[in-house]
Amino acid sequence: MRIAQIAPLYESVPPARYGGTERVVHYLTEELVRRGHEVVLFASGDSRTSAHLCACVPTALRSAGHQGDPTIHEVIQLDHVVAQLDQFDILHFHVGHVHFPLMSRLGRPHLSTVHGPLTAPPQAALYRHFDQLPLVSISDSQRRPVPAANWVGTVYHGLPTDLYRLQAVPQNYLAFVGRISPEKRLDRAIEIAREAGLPLKVAAKVDAADQAYFRERIEPLLRDNPQVEFIGEVDDAAKQELLGNALALLFPIDWQEPFGLVMIEANACGTPVIAWRNGSTPELIDHGVNGYLVESIEAATAAVHRLNQIDRCRVRSHFEVRFSATRQAEDYEQLYRHLIQAGRSDSPAHRSRHAPVAHA
Repeated sequence: MRIAQIAPLYESVPPARYGGTERVVHYLTEELVRRGHEVVLFASGDSRTSAHLCACVPTALRSAGHQGDPTIHEVIQLDHVVAQLDQFDILHFHVGHVHFPLMSRLGRPHLSTVHGPLTAPPQAALYRHFDQLPLVSISDSQRRPVPAANWVGTVYHGLPTDLYRLQAVPQNYLAFVGRISPEKRLDRAIEIAREAGLPLKVAAKVDAADQAYFRERIEPLLRDNPQVEFIGEVDDAAKQELLGNALALLFPIDWQEPFGLVMIEANACGTPVIAWRNGSTPELIDHGVNGYLVESIEAATAAVHRLNQIDRCRVRSHFEVRFSATRQAEDYEQLYRHLIQAGRSDSPAHRSRHAPVAHA
């Protein structure tokens, strides 16, 4: 197949450090190329890919310090896509919604993976208006606020199986990886570590929008606290060491997480996850197999003391079956073929409803 992958421009593909969506686009693109497809990646010029790269900005907007209107670059990116439209069998968008009006009129097979939450009230109006566009969710829970949208499947994220390795014998600490923001609840993780009497290593980034929260709520918890080590953002190599050697990843979220890529990154290392029962976590965490689902500090602390009951080799095997990049690509290939065939049979795919993709 001739496939266009349209990525966000805020981070490179893959991102140098933090950037879940761009990381997923990279793994999918590389696996599709490996499987023999002709792929063009529309992304920032500092991206690295085995596909043909169409650079829509010279460097990723975040690393370039861009502070203006991002939709200017998104519209230019869309024009690059439309200019090459005849070269593709299908277009796969991983961006926001600027392409919605155009795609609904061009009649070219396409789909859009929604990577963010759908809880904001205006989202319902958006997807109600564009109710014929084929959409893919990254968890079943993500789509609950807008169930009437044209969901053609749920495809869980996947990682290359050789990206991380099993670490069967951990060290004596807990880990937290992610953004420092109110909904990620690093404060909960610090309290869990304190109650469990274990060190906590924190690898996290602080966005500009969360600087005040970090100064007012988190910094006081880190100051003069030898139990917590703040590392900052980490790359894949450092993440292997941090996650692989941890007793568990703490994922104490306070929001409807659409997926949570770091959970499967931890599982790829054999590291179990202690996660709040919220958003996608019940779909990713099989309680007692690759982690524990909890709803309180007390339950999370008790789960820490039961980590020796989880087989880290089994955690890794669970990851390989459910969350590999190969499985992710196979799920998308199934959707691509369905949408392309629907277009060829003169039955516009965006006018039909499809059953969600089944997962192992």
